[in-house]
Amino acid sequence: MLKKSLDETPEFLAGDKTHLREILHPHKDTSVKIGYSIAHARLSVGESSLPHRLAGSEVYHILEGEGIIHIDRQSIIIKKGDTIYVPPQSSQFVNNTGSTDLIFICIVEPAWTLDSEFVD
Repeated sequence: MLKKSLDETPEFLAGDKTHLREILHPHKDTSVKIGYSIAHARLSVGESSLPHRLAGSEVYHILEGEGIIHIDRQSIIIKKGDTIYVPPQSSQFVNNTGSTDLIFICIVEPAWTLDSEFVD
């Protein structure tokens, strides 16, 4: 068993300019036998992530706020409770268009690594 507290997980600025906290990662949490990684992400009011691509697939689950997600040539409004699948190699970025922080979970498969993300 492994239990982690979000408050004890350091936040860092990812290459795409999203504020991230890695919740579970099989390369860092070696007792966890999973093939994906999970991160808690935050974009402040008016912030946007940079367009980027991942080698693998990604799933976003929106916990708070609202915004627009851009995947390849499509854009959709996102809000609390929405879940979005991003296919591998898709160009993607998120705009926070709301009046509060946009907070979401990112699940990346296979597990995210620095060399699997390409900022456009």
